[in-house]
Amino acid sequence: MYGLASLILWVLRMAALGVTVFALVHAIRQRPDAFTAVDKLTKPIWVAILCAALLAILVSATVVGILGLAGVIATGIYLADVRPKVDEIQRGPRW
Repeated sequence: MYGLASLILWVLRMAALGVTVFALVHAIRQRPDAFTAVDKLTKPIWVAILCAALLAILVSATVVGILGLAGVIATGIYLADVRPKVDEIQRGPRW
């Protein structure tokens, strides 16, 4: 049973790392004015937050610990709230 729990936690950690790296790369590739145009924090602040999230996930023993959860939550906020608006402002409205 212990092996299965370890495997599940490892898969969760790898997924969290992958999603956080994706969010960080996305933030780095965006124009700086797009963040302020949608009334969000500036690009350097979001890049710093996502770097801290990546570091927290790497340092934490598990993603269900306090550091891991903080990293996952920060990444989730970026992906759910900031990324769609930044993409929309750069692409224009979808019809």
